[in-house]
Amino acid sequence: MKLLNKILLVGAASFAAFSLGHAAAVVGQAAPDFTLTDINGQKHSLSDFKGKTVVLEWVNQECPFVVKHYDKSGNMPKTQKAATDAGVVWLQVNSGSPGAQGDFDPAKVAAWQKKNNVASTAYFRDQDGKVGKLYDARTTPHMYVVDGSGTLVYAGGIDSINSGKTEDISKATNYVNAALADIKAGKPVSTPSSKPYGCSVKYAN
Repeated sequence: MKLLNKILLVGAASFAAFSLGHAAAVVGQAAPDFTLTDINGQKHSLSDFKGKTVVLEWVNQECPFVVKHYDKSGNMPKTQKAATDAGVVWLQVNSGSPGAQGDFDPAKVAAWQKKNNVASTAYFRDQDGKVGKLYDARTTPHMYVVDGSGTLVYAGGIDSINSGKTEDISKATNYVNAALADIKAGKPVSTPSSKPYGCSVKYAN
């Protein structure tokens, strides 16, 4: 009976993924491809960056946890700059529905980026939530790292301390930095997954 239940559950998950027209993101497997238009009107597909390491960051500028890592500390921009200076592609995704908390129009996003010295490659508004749900993005921030072969090698929180306090940043392990260091060294990512923390992603439903 247990085996039958397991088979049914796996079958239901596979059917759900098939119904959505794509497979869901799983660490250790190929990162699902997607195409989104950035705030400058340019289309990008994840597959465009094959051969490069890519970081995906789910963001909501009005979330207190995002404010912690941007306005209050500059931690996320510093992490972005170190990564992009090393040739990493950094993509920000906001999956908030139209009018939701943090759903800024392109001009407001650009102003926020300038104010906070954001060093990302592109920023996307995923207002129908398709890409967010494809990656099971649950919080802001929620971080993903895809290596040059297109494999999802990390998914989880930005760091190891679930806290809204800026003073905890220096005490925490930055999992994105650690994953990028492992990739650069040609080693398996030592912490491939962690529990994300932050505000819930503001999906339409």
